[in-house]
Amino acid sequence: MDESTARRRLAAVLAADVVGYSRLMGQDEAGTLAALKSLRQTLIDAKLAEHQGRIVKLTGDGMLAEFPSVVNAVACAVDIQRHMALRNADTAPETRIDFRIGIHLGDILAEDGDIFGDGVNVAARIESLAPPGGVSVSASVRDNVGNRLDLTWHDRGDQTLKNIDRPVRVFDIALSPQANTAKPPSSPRRTIAVLPFANMSGDPEQEYFSDGITEDIITNLSKVSALGVLARNTSFQFKGRSVDVPQIARQLKASHVLEGSVRKAGGRVRITAQLIDGATGEHVWAERYDRDLSDIFAVQDEMSETIVAVLKLKLLPAEKAVIEARTTTNPQTYKLYLMARHYSVMGSQRHRPIIVRICRRAVELDPGYAPAWALMSIAQAMGRMMTNRPDQSPEETARRAIALDPNLAEAHAALGRALAGDGQYEQAMVALTRALQLDPDSYEAHAAAARCAIAENRVRDALFHLEKAAAVQPTDYWALGMSIFGYNQIGDAEGARSAARRTLDRVTAVIAVEPDHGNALSFGVGALFDLGESERAEEWIERALLMDPDNSNMRYNIACALTNADQHDRAIDMLEKELLVIQPEGLRWFKHDPDLDPLRDNPRFKAAIVAAEARLAGTAGAAG
Repeated sequence: MDESTARRRLAAVLAADVVGYSRLMGQDEAGTLAALKSLRQTLIDAKLAEHQGRIVKLTGDGMLAEFPSVVNAVACAVDIQRHMALRNADTAPETRIDFRIGIHLGDILAEDGDIFGDGVNVAARIESLAPPGGVSVSASVRDNVGNRLDLTWHDRGDQTLKNIDRPVRVFDIALSPQANTAKPPSSPRRTIAVLPFANMSGDPEQEYFSDGITEDIITNLSKVSALGVLARNTSFQFKGRSVDVPQIARQLKASHVLEGSVRKAGGRVRITAQLIDGATGEHVWAERYDRDLSDIFAVQDEMSETIVAVLKLKLLPAEKAVIEARTTTNPQTYKLYLMARHYSVMGSQRHRPIIVRICRRAVELDPGYAPAWALMSIAQAMGRMMTNRPDQSPEETARRAIALDPNLAEAHAALGRALAGDGQYEQAMVALTRALQLDPDSYEAHAAAARCAIAENRVRDALFHLEKAAAVQPTDYWALGMSIFGYNQIGDAEGARSAARRTLDRVTAVIAVEPDHGNALSFGVGALFDLGESERAEEWIERALLMDPDNSNMRYNIACALTNADQHDRAIDMLEKELLVIQPEGLRWFKHDPDLDPLRDNPRFKAAIVAAEARLAGTAGAAG
């Protein structure tokens, strides 16, 4: 391996192998291989996908996997081992399959989809110490998980590991029901689902405000270590639907459900909230807050702390301080940020300058509000693919956000996106790794990491981040649309069809509300071609070009779809026009995007690229 070309990053590494593999193979080779294949298909692959893990390599008797989050890695390992214990309950000892699992958080070197380095070596050595059916971890894993998982840990002290030049402190995780009794049976762990608060303002344009309030309540409650809170993407699948609360609670395995409404009029806001017992459907607590808009932060804090008290949970002083910590006390700044965030989620090219303008106004009112700076940076970076704006520096804007709040995941994600736009992929991944450490469910971090992976032809890494981004933001069509080609590239035709069907479902929902959404239409074109619906794809191309003819991103995406449909001349017709105005970031993407690989040797395409390079070189020379 050439370390000069490898990328270094921090990662949670899981190593697993089969106990007594040689003995099992000696007894029944065919049966053992069939059993392992079945386990991988029915259990291991599903659990890795559920916990956002990526298999790096498989061997006959084990596997190596990587996770962006230590918590996810440990939860996945525990989940697998507990399911294995249930499967093995009625299996004869001589034929049962047991795994050992070891986990370490450390530096790795990544190259061509494989990983190497200290993080991998230590994980493998710790795995060899794990008991059959057990999970052992390093102290770095134990410290990072903290009390975020309901687990009991046994300290084995410092261990000398083969070929590791320092002792490593190792912990075993107690997996038996008797060992894992952090809470008495009469007091099961509380888990809450916060359903999207209904917008009662009588103005659909105020939807951004009610959604923002809901998201911030989820964020506040998730800071309480004694309470499990379902993620935003899980709760928001019920947005706008008439719901049966006990049924939802059973479906989501939530002990309680919080629902409510928001009415904003002028400088006043009314928030109603009801906490419902998931088992009985009875109201545990309800309240109505009629306040000035300037009191919105106090309402959110009061609501969160009241819910914790009603559930008879302990709110630690540090958690209370984090909940009440505000990066702005200006309600107008907060309102503008929620508005800009709403436009960002919609994913339309024409909204990017709008987002920048709104965020600029927000930071004029409060220059210290880091989330607005981070969101502005992302919109600036997304807007410079085709348009040169010398007055905007997404990297500078992102660094300002980080300086204001070093623990804001969105700020590091914004920096990663900006650096990726400049072609600095290794530096970008450093920032994005930090973002994912702070928030493993950051859509922006996963989306930017996917862009880096695509540019570096790391297809499986790209698919991991694209699928994660799609899961985090269930209305997003971009990530799924981008993944179609990735699945085709690795020869997974069914994966591509699945991604295409899901893309089309999301695009259809978007254009039902916004029929002239050019970006969504263009990704729908790609999905339709992949599904073999060529006539419908052609109709969508005509519709998109009539409705949004000046949308350069849309035209580029349609050209990619035409390329994949073997309509190369039509694709080049579109791309030649875009290359007349392309900016440096866009040109880098043209050169690296595997969607355009079939055009690389076409004389027209090559000539258009050369002309764009000459134009940009002349522009840079004139500027210098």
